[in-house]
Amino acid sequence: MTTKLSVHAAARRQQRAIPTFIIELLEACGSERRCGGAEKLLFDKAARKRLKHYLGGERGLRIVEPWLKVYAILGDNGSVVTMAHTSKRHRHH
Repeated sequence: MTTKLSVHAAARRQQRAIPTFIIELLEACGSERRCGGAEKLLFDKAARKRLKHYLGGERGLRIVEPWLKVYAILGDNGSVVTMAHTSKRHRHH
């Protein structure tokens, strides 16, 4: 899967040291939540379980552990609007 990044998202990804493969992992295994007028992709408990299976177990999960608190905001056109590290716990309603 190849998702387009906005100019803003590309700058934030670089500034926040988020590798491009994390976007692909978020698309493949991340959970979606509606956030305002956009979709938020993040690694919640269920997504981490899918990611562990996708990467072949605990060893694969440990490799990407520094980026498990990253989320991406997707616009309605499917492109990544911004990316960031989670600073607090996400609660869904």
